[in-house]
Amino acid sequence: MKLKENVQTWLIRALNDPMVKILSKNSHLTRTQLETLLIDILSENISGKTLKYDDKARFRLTKSKISRGAFNRTLRQAKENVTRAIYTVLLLGYLGLFESTPLDPYLEVANKLQDYVEAYREVINKNEKGELLKAITMMREQLETSLEQLSNPSSKLT
Repeated sequence: MKLKENVQTWLIRALNDPMVKILSKNSHLTRTQLETLLIDILSENISGKTLKYDDKARFRLTKSKISRGAFNRTLRQAKENVTRAIYTVLLLGYLGLFESTPLDPYLEVANKLQDYVEAYREVINKNEKGELLKAITMMREQLETSLEQLSNPSSKLT
C-alpha cells in the first residue's frame, strides 16, 4: 500500500503543478491519459521492479476501480497522442517551420523551461534556499505568463 500512496502523492503534486496544468491544458493528452502515462512510467521507477497492469490500474487517482483493460486503453491512447505530437514536431522541423518567426516564442519558452528544470533540480539536489529559490520562483512566474500568452488563440500559428 505504501507504493500506491507514494505514486499517488507524486501524481497529485505533478498534476497540480501550475506549469503542468498550463502545458497539459494545451497538449493533446487528457488529464486521465497524462495520469495513466505517468503511472506507467513512474510506478516502476519508484518500486524498482516491473509491475503488472492490474497493479498500475490501482494507482489511478479515481475513487472507482479501473480495470486493467480500461487502463491499457487509456495508456494506448496517451502513447498514440504523444507519438502524433512528436511526429508533428518532426514534420514542422522537416518543412523548415522552426526557422520561421511565428515559432520563435515557442522555442524561447522551450529553452526557458529547460533552464527552469535545471535550476529546480539544482535547488533540490543541493537543498538550497534563499536567493536561488527566489530566482526560481520568478522564473516559474515568467514561464507561466509566457505559456498562458502562447495558449491564447490570438498568439497561435495562423
